[in-house]
Amino acid sequence: MVSVDFAEIENLQKKDDWDGLTKYMIKSAKQLENAGADLIILCTNTMHLCSDEIIKNVTILFLHIADATGKKIQSKGLQKLALIGTKFTMEKDFYRTTLKKYGIDVIIPDVDDREIIHKVIYKELVLGNIENNSREVYKRIIKDLENKGAEGVILGCTEIPLLIEQDDVDIPIFNTTKIHAESAVKIALNN
Repeated sequence: MVSVDFAEIENLQKKDDWDGLTKYMIKSAKQLENAGADLIILCTNTMHLCSDEIIKNVTILFLHIADATGKKIQSKGLQKLALIGTKFTMEKDFYRTTLKKYGIDVIIPDVDDREIIHKVIYKELVLGNIENNSREVYKRIIKDLENKGAEGVILGCTEIPLLIEQDDVDIPIFNTTKIHAESAVKIALNN
C-alpha cells in the first residue's frame, strides 16, 4: 500500500496539472511494483484519469475502477447510467469510454448541478462533513437524471456513499468503491 498526500493531489488538480499528477501516480505505482505487489488498485475515481500512463509504466495488473463497475452494471442488464463524481470524473471521458465497452451509455448532470456535486465533495465530504441539505440536493439531481432516462446511478467518487445510499433513491446505485474493492479481492483470491 502506498498512501499519497491528498492536499498535494488537490493542489495539482486545482492547477489542472495532470502531467504532474500522472508522474505522481506512476511513481506510486512503481513503488508498489518494486515492493512485490501483484495487483494495483487506485482507490479513487478521479485519479483514474492517469490510468493509461500508469499501465504503460508498470508490468503488473492494474484493475481499473470503471472496468470493475462496467462488469457489475452489465451483469444487471442496464444500459443507460447516470454518473456523478468530481467535475473531472463527470466531464472527462475516461469513464464514458471504458463503460462504452460494456454497452453502457453515460449521462451526467447539467453544468450547474456538476458544480454543486463537485463543491459538496471538496468542501464537505472530503472533510468528513455530511450535510442533510446536500443529501437532498444530490437526491434531486439523481431524480432529474432518472427523469432523463438513467436506469441507475454510478457513485463515481469514493466519498459519495457517505451521503447517498440505496434507500435515498429509486434507481439502483453503483458504489464504485465497494465494487472496486470486491473485484480486487476476487482477483487476489484467484491468483
